[in-house]
Amino acid sequence: MIRGLIFDINGTVIDILTNEGEENIYRVLSNFLDYQGIALSPDELRRLYFEINKRQRRESAEEYPEFDVKALFAEIVDRHATAFTHALPKPKRKVLPEVLAELFRAASRFRLEPYPDVRRVLDELREDYRLAALSDGQSLWALPELRSAGLAGYFDPVLISSDLGYRKPDKRMFELMLVKMDLAPSEVLFVGNDMYRDVFGANRLGIRTVFFKSNQGDHRKSGAEPDYIIYNFSELPEAVRFLSNRA
Repeated sequence: MIRGLIFDINGTVIDILTNEGEENIYRVLSNFLDYQGIALSPDELRRLYFEINKRQRRESAEEYPEFDVKALFAEIVDRHATAFTHALPKPKRKVLPEVLAELFRAASRFRLEPYPDVRRVLDELREDYRLAALSDGQSLWALPELRSAGLAGYFDPVLISSDLGYRKPDKRMFELMLVKMDLAPSEVLFVGNDMYRDVFGANRLGIRTVFFKSNQGDHRKSGAEPDYIIYNFSELPEAVRFLSNRA
């Protein structure tokens, strides 16, 4: 019997568009840091962001490493802080990396909305199934974005890769979710939009999958086949009924 549904977030329930290469991101951050006593040009900030991001992943012992955006900006601040920066009030200095991470995401975000029919379908499904969310990303961004899209109250638990240090398709993410839900692989379905991270990752534990062929994610075959494919979120209840009957 299917008792739980586990959802990826971005590209599955949320239609989001970000662009970390956008020049204005680094202009805004450069100006903001100037008010904190740190003088870095937009080009230098861009270089540091991608350099530290890549280094964090490279130095990780994980097979599928995740970066830590708060630690990334903390390193930038610590490395370039001036006497003015150190003289800032301690509470402000403490939250500065987190504020920079949020500002970075805000400046790089161009679209954030649930896919059509998502709330209606989730309202229907939560009558009979426990709903959870398992996603790659930064929890500093993902949790506020769920709230902004009006979806924060649908999922429990919510697991985000930045809190673990590794990302899908690492099977430990799926195993941890099953432990938190107290369910077996045969009792859940995973709904995602990426053939490799979602379908392949869930299949490694014997979890059946519904692949949402949205406008995002890797749609190429990755050594695993989804159990059902949907092209609109409104098709999900029928997919769940079909797989429930097969079970």
